[in-house]
Amino acid sequence: MNVTHLECANCGLRHEARRLHNLCTECGKPLLVRYDLERAADSLTKESLAGRRADLWRYREVLPVERDENVTSLGEGFPPLVHASRLGEQLGMNELYIKDEGQNPTQSFKARGMTAAVSMAKELGVKKLAVPSAGNAAGALAAYAARAGMEAYIFMPKDTPRANVIECEQTGAHVTLMDGLITDCGAGVGRRKEAEGWFDVSTLKEPYRIEGKKTMGYELGEQFDWELPDVIIYPTGGGTGLIGMWKAFDEMEQMGWIGSKRPRMVTVQAAGCAPIVRAFEEGTRFADEFPNAHTTASGLRVPKAIGDFLILDALRASGGTAIAVTDDELIAATKEIGAAEGIFCAPEGAACLPALRKLMSDGAVKSNDRVVLFNTGSGVKYLESFST
Repeated sequence: MNVTHLECANCGLRHEARRLHNLCTECGKPLLVRYDLERAADSLTKESLAGRRADLWRYREVLPVERDENVTSLGEGFPPLVHASRLGEQLGMNELYIKDEGQNPTQSFKARGMTAAVSMAKELGVKKLAVPSAGNAAGALAAYAARAGMEAYIFMPKDTPRANVIECEQTGAHVTLMDGLITDCGAGVGRRKEAEGWFDVSTLKEPYRIEGKKTMGYELGEQFDWELPDVIIYPTGGGTGLIGMWKAFDEMEQMGWIGSKRPRMVTVQAAGCAPIVRAFEEGTRFADEFPNAHTTASGLRVPKAIGDFLILDALRASGGTAIAVTDDELIAATKEIGAAEGIFCAPEGAACLPALRKLMSDGAVKSNDRVVLFNTGSGVKYLESFST
């Protein structure tokens, strides 16, 4: 549509649009899609949204797919923004909200990224896609690849929640279970992709998953009538959702939809795998690999994120922070949220509640702040986490 080029998020090197790209050819960091936002704003206006489809493709002018026939969709995007009034009352807050991404196709926010990545892969002639995943990205890729008529090759740790494995198998993917973590699975994809003819759609190793996920930022603007919340608390593994929202806010400002004020962005990680928290506390821009990573929240078990500097830049620029919570805290929070609001959160999403409590205890969040917790998936995908 309105794509002008791709740009390295680190060194700024320009890459040609409408070509297959993974990482920057100069420094090996993630590429970001850039648009002619002035042109996009000619037809994409706040007023125009009223009559559009109720999924993320309503923001068509700021998504990368050029030809409508390549859009591969299962109705993803625009899940409810729940006013968590009962939970808020328990905390002494009037404006506490939960963005319930578990209501997306394949029961997680990963559907957002994969609709964009698979649609662009289809447009660029790709036939085979591969991804390492701790669970939900695998299920999303398998579903969207099937929808597009492509082959999907999935590499997951052997201890990935069983629901994710079955989901991939039943939607036609080729599944390989490996010893180790998602980083080991990524290495497995890397070793075979050239010989097998796979295109790697790993988190931030291709430029389009982030474009689907950035629509969470557009939706928050729209659902709050263009007044962004004071605080966004986001469970962070690879961090694409947080980076994507931060990108969306800049695009929205350039189109004149919002001002310069930004929410304070808060990363939540598990205490057993907290590379971003550690880097934030140490004041570094890049995060070292976290040793002996472990947590029942499989989506948070990402010991090294390639977009680490983008996450940390957003946290610092927004006046936000990074917090670690224990597995006991996040599992207890799942039941607390469920009993108060009827939302069966994924453990990753539930981790936002103990993080909020810590922020309130420290005075970093006030009772009158408008706060959004992101539930990134459905607890149904994690039954092993609740079996003890």
